[in-house]
Amino acid sequence: MNHPPSPPGDTKLVRRTTVDLVLDALRQQILSGHLRPGAPLRQEALADELGVSRIPVREAIRRLEAEGLVAVHAHRGAYVCGISAGDVVETFELRLQIEPWLFGEAIRAGGSGRLDAARAALEATRHADAADWGRVNWRLHETLYQPARRDLAMNVLRQLHDRGDRYLRFQVVNVPLRQQAHAEHLELIEHAEKGDIKGAVDALRAHIKVALEQVVDVVAELTQAAPAK
Repeated sequence: MNHPPSPPGDTKLVRRTTVDLVLDALRQQILSGHLRPGAPLRQEALADELGVSRIPVREAIRRLEAEGLVAVHAHRGAYVCGISAGDVVETFELRLQIEPWLFGEAIRAGGSGRLDAARAALEATRHADAADWGRVNWRLHETLYQPARRDLAMNVLRQLHDRGDRYLRFQVVNVPLRQQAHAEHLELIEHAEKGDIKGAVDALRAHIKVALEQVVDVVAELTQAAPAK
């Protein structure tokens, strides 16, 4: 939704922009593993690090809590959420409910120009490192689904991809898995180019299920490797 510009002197625009910048910075630190599971988020230290006041930091933490990346407790304060196999399964099960429907709607709506953009995004995944994989992977999926013009579903899906990103980055360093993901993404684009809704939906379901299996394996390894507390 496009919002009208704020009138001159309206400090709300500045504050909102600052919150968005802080939110992006903290989210990236969490997804990249710089802020590891269990790490405390101390507002004063983060504000000093980012060169802002505590107000946008507090609001950014609240939004990260809503995204499921941060937990806030009365006595412990805010900290990065841990890695949970249950959360992974739920995240991918929700993707399985939303994405095939959204992809089918996008193909019905047409928009061949988006498929050129999808191929460009696919090429970008070849060169993305683990820290950037989530962003380019989301760009590819987003491009495939945008013709459906389902903004609410896309917003929910973006959050699900962000939640899954912190797990997917552990698998993208594996070259065979990257090659497999590339082949599966190419198949999605080819089905869309043909207008083959059933083939596209079936391929997408298989793609998400394979990713779920791979990520669950990674989380199991990380859990076993984690030191006992």
